[in-house]
Amino acid sequence: SVILPVIACAFRKLINMKNKLCFLMTLLVVSMVQISFAQQKTVSGTVSEENGPLPGANVTLKGTSRGVQSDFDGNYSINASSTDVLVFSYVGFKTQEVTVGSTNTINISLERDNALEEVVVIGNVRAPKELGISSRTTITAETVEGRPNSSIVQTLSGQVAGLNINTQSGQPGGNSLVRLRGVSSINGDTEPLFIIDGAPVDQDNFRSLNPNEIESIEVLKDAAATAIYGNRGANGVILIRTKSGKFNSKLKITYLNNTSTSSLQSSDYGLLDAQTYLRFENEQGVGRGGGLTLDEISQAEGTDWLNVFFRNSFTQNHTLNISQGSENTSSFISLGFTEEEGILVQSNLTRFNFRANLNGKSSNDKFNYRLNLSTNYSENDTPNAIGGGAVNRNFVLGGISGLPYLLESDFVPGEGGSIPAALNQAPILLLDRLSTFSRTQDELRLIGSLDLGYNLTDDISLNALFSGDYTNDIRNRTEGPTSFNAIFFGGNDENGNPNPFPGSVDQDLLRSFLYNQILSANFNKDVGDHTFGFGLFTEYSKSHFQTFGFRQEGLFEPTFVLGSADGTAFVDDNGNNDLFVDFARANVLESGLFSYFSRGSYDYKKKYGLDATIRRDASSRFSDSNRWGTFWSVAGRWNLDKESFLDGSAFNLLKLRVSYGTNGNQDVTGGGPFAGLTLTQSTFTNASGFLGSNALFFNQIGNGDLRWETVATANVGIDFGVWQNRLRGSIDAYERRTTDLFLNQNISALNSFTNINANGGELKNTGVDFVIDYDIFRAKKEGGLNLGVQLVGNYNETEIVSLNGEDEIIGIGRVGGKLFENFTVRYQGVNPANGNLLFLTADGELTENPNLDTDRVWLGSNILPDVTGSFNINADYKGFFLTTQWNYVFGVDRFDNELAGLLNPNNLGTFNLSSDILNFWTPDNRFTDVPRLDAPNFALGASSDRFLRSADFVRLRFAQVGYSVPKKYLENTYFKTARFFVQGENLFNITRWRGFDPEAQSNLARLFPTPRTFSAGLEFEF
Repeated sequence: SVILPVIACAFRKLINMKNKLCFLMTLLVVSMVQISFAQQKTVSGTVSEENGPLPGANVTLKGTSRGVQSDFDGNYSINASSTDVLVFSYVGFKTQEVTVGSTNTINISLERDNALEEVVVIGNVRAPKELGISSRTTITAETVEGRPNSSIVQTLSGQVAGLNINTQSGQPGGNSLVRLRGVSSINGDTEPLFIIDGAPVDQDNFRSLNPNEIESIEVLKDAAATAIYGNRGANGVILIRTKSGKFNSKLKITYLNNTSTSSLQSSDYGLLDAQTYLRFENEQGVGRGGGLTLDEISQAEGTDWLNVFFRNSFTQNHTLNISQGSENTSSFISLGFTEEEGILVQSNLTRFNFRANLNGKSSNDKFNYRLNLSTNYSENDTPNAIGGGAVNRNFVLGGISGLPYLLESDFVPGEGGSIPAALNQAPILLLDRLSTFSRTQDELRLIGSLDLGYNLTDDISLNALFSGDYTNDIRNRTEGPTSFNAIFFGGNDENGNPNPFPGSVDQDLLRSFLYNQILSANFNKDVGDHTFGFGLFTEYSKSHFQTFGFRQEGLFEPTFVLGSADGTAFVDDNGNNDLFVDFARANVLESGLFSYFSRGSYDYKKKYGLDATIRRDASSRFSDSNRWGTFWSVAGRWNLDKESFLDGSAFNLLKLRVSYGTNGNQDVTGGGPFAGLTLTQSTFTNASGFLGSNALFFNQIGNGDLRWETVATANVGIDFGVWQNRLRGSIDAYERRTTDLFLNQNISALNSFTNINANGGELKNTGVDFVIDYDIFRAKKEGGLNLGVQLVGNYNETEIVSLNGEDEIIGIGRVGGKLFENFTVRYQGVNPANGNLLFLTADGELTENPNLDTDRVWLGSNILPDVTGSFNINADYKGFFLTTQWNYVFGVDRFDNELAGLLNPNNLGTFNLSSDILNFWTPDNRFTDVPRLDAPNFALGASSDRFLRSADFVRLRFAQVGYSVPKKYLENTYFKTARFFVQGENLFNITRWRGFDPEAQSNLARLFPTPRTFSAGLEFEF
C-alpha cells in the first residue's frame, strides 16, 4: 500500500506532473498506514496449562514494563497494537511470545519448564516422562554445580532414593563407594556403571572431572532400565550428561566462582591434654609423669596434635562456560580451575579442565551428531598408610593418638636418624616424615564420545556411538636420605655396615584406555492410536592397561631434592653398588566384551505400554564354554490418569509400572576392568628352588567352570502427581536376587592353595524406594514465595539365601541372616564386685571367661544401612533463595576401634587416651562401664562387641542461602543474570557415634575424616 503510490509519483514526474501533488499523495498514504498500524486495541484471552487455567500468569508487552496478570480463571485483557509482541510467563513454565497481528483474542497454553525431568531415555531414544516404564531418578545441574565437592559422586549423597554414597576419606577428590539398592555381590563388583555422554568410565576415579560441566545425572535402578546395559548393569547405571549449546541461541558466557574453607569435624572422644595425662601417669607410676612432681606437672607444656596434623584448609574453584548456536550447529566450551587443600597435611588437589561439546544437524534434519571432548589434568598429593597402625607413616594416628606432652620442638629437622625407635615417638616420627617424604600423582585424563545419527525415513534411524576414556597417570614417591624411615629400614651393605646412602625414589607410569562402540538401528511407527518401536544393537568394548615403574635405592644427601630423583648415589665409599641397583617393574593387561541385543516397545494411546529387551554378552574373563551370557527384561506400564474413571479427579499423573529382568556381572573380584582376567587359567611363576636354582611354582590354580554372576530384579512402582502436581513423587518396591555368587571355594592345600574363585550361593535384596515432593507455596507472580519440601528414602534388607552348601561362613554371614552379619561374644559390662569384664555365653549365662570358639553368636546386626535418604527444603522469595539437605542413615553398626585404643590402659605412656578411662573401676567406684586397669580378662574385650556402636546419624549435609539479582536491575549492565550465595557442607551431626565422621561405613580406625566446609560463591551470565 505504500510502494504503489510512490511508484505512481515517480511515473507522473516523468510525464511532467507537478511535484507538489506527488508529495501530498505520498504523505497522505504513508500517514494513513502509520495510523492504522499504531492504532491500539484490546487483546484478551485465557492462559492455561495442561491441567487447566493458570491464575497469576504474567502477560507483558515485549520491550516494555507494561503488563497484566491473569485472574483466577486464567483470563487476561491488555491494550496492544497489531505489531506488539505479547510475552506470557509463569514461574516453572516455559516463556512464550506471540505477535498480536489482526486478532483480538489470543489463548495460550504454557508448558512446564522441567524438560530434564519430563524426558527419559529408553534405549537410545528420548521420550516423554509419561511414557517412562522404568525406575529412574534424574538430578539436574542446579543441585550439582557450585557445590564445594571436587568429586561428582559426593554431590549425589542423599539425593537419590536407594543410592548409598559411602565416603571413607576426606582426601580431595577421593573415591567414594557407591551402592544402589544394597549389595548384590560378595566378592564381585558392587558399584553401578558410570557413563559420561555415552562413554563408560572408571567408576572409582572422578578427581579430575569438573562437576560444574554437568547438565543432568540420571540413575537407572530396575531391570527395565538397566537390562539394555547387560554385562555391566547388574548394580545399576548412572548416566551423566554434560552441558551443550542450543540451536538458534545467542552467545552466552557464564562465570561461576566458589571459595571455601574446611576444617575437621568434631568428635566426642575427649582426648586428654598434657597436664591431665601426666597426672594420670603420675597416679599409676608410669611414663614421664611417673617421675614428675605435681608442681612440675602443673607447669608442663603440651601439644594438641590434631591442630598439627589437621588444618583449616582453603579451596578455590573457577568455571567459565561459553555457549552459542546457529540454525544447524551449537557449541559449548568450559574452562575450569580448582585448587583444593585437604584438612590433613600432605593432601592437596590442583585441577585444570577443558571441555568442548559440539552439536550439529543437517538442514533437512536427517543427519545429526554430537561430539563431546573433555581434557582434564590434576596434581594430587595423597598421604598413604591412612587407616593403618604404622606410627611412622599415618598422620591421622599422630593427630589422634600422639602423646600430648610431646612438643613440636622435640623434632630437629634433618636428624631423623636420632629419633628413638619407640611407639611413643609417633608424632615426632610423623613430623620427620612430613618434611622428608613426598607422594604425588599427576593425571591426564581424556574422555570423548562421538554420537552419529541418520534418519533413513521418518520411522527408521541409524546410530553409531564411539567413545573412549584415556588416563595417563604418573606417580612419584620419595623417601629422603635423612628421614627416620630411610635410615631405620635402609639395611646394611655386604660387609654388614649401615647403608651410607639411605633413601629411595619410586616412579610409576600407568596408562589405561577404555574404548566402547555401539551400533544400532531403530524403528518407531505410529499407526493410529498404536505406537511400535524396535531396535537392534551391537556393542564392542576393549580395555587396555600398561604400567612401567622403577625403584632407585640410595640417595646422596648434598644434592638431594625432595620430590625428585636428584641426588642418586651410584656407589658406596668402598666402591660397591649392590645396594643401589634399580628395580624395574612392568605390566600389560587387556580385557574385552562383545554384545548384541534388541529392544521392542509398544504403546496404546499413551495409556498402556510394554517394553522388552534381550541381550547376549561375551566376556574375555571366562573360558569358551561359559563365555556367553543371556540377559533380558520385560516391563509394562498403565497410565491410570488417562482412564475415564479418573476424569475430574485431583490426579495429574497416576502411573503403575511393573518390570522383571536379569543382568550379568563379570567383574569376579570387584577390582575393575583389569582385575581377575585369568582366573580360569592355571599360571606359574619362577622363584628360588632346591639349592638356589631357578624353579617353577604355581602362581594360581585356574577354574575353567567360572561363569557369570546373574542378578534378577523385580520392581513394582507408582508415579503420581496430585493437585496440579503440587504433591508428586514415586514409590517403588523391589526384590533383587543374585545367583551363581562369586565365592571362594575350599580346595586341598597340597598345591599350597586353600581356595579358588568359584560360583555358588544366592543373595537377596528387598526394599522400598520413595521420593515425595510437595509445594507448600507456589508463586503467582515473579518474585513471589515458593516453598517446597522433599522426602527421599530407601529401606533395604540384604539376606543370604545360600552359601554353596555351607550353613555359615564367618566374615560373610549365615544362611537366612544379613550379609556381613557380626559374629562375636556379647559384652555385658563391668563386674561391680571386682572390676573385671563380663560376657555372655552362647546360652546367655554371665561369665568372665568366655570360650571364643563356642560362645560367639550371630548378633543380627551389620555395617550395611537399613534406611537411607534425605529431607530437603527449598524456598525463594524476591530473589532470595534457601536450600537445605538433611541426610539420614539408620541401621549401621560399626566397631569403634578408635575408641578401643583410647580406652586401652596398656597404651598409657605410649598413646593418648580418652577422658573416659579416668572413670575406671576401683573399690570406691564400683558402678562404672570402664574396667579396672589391670583386669586379667581385659584382652577378651577386643574379641567381643564391647566397642560395637550404632553409627546412625542425621546430618545437615548441605545448606545454601543466596540472592539472585532481579533482571530489572541488570537491564543497563553487561550482565544477564547475577547470583551470590553462601553455603556449607557437613555442618553438624545428630548421632551416638563418637568419632569424627559417622558416614564412613568401615571398622578401620585412624581414617581420614570428611571435612566440614563453608563456602561463598558467585555466578554471572553475560
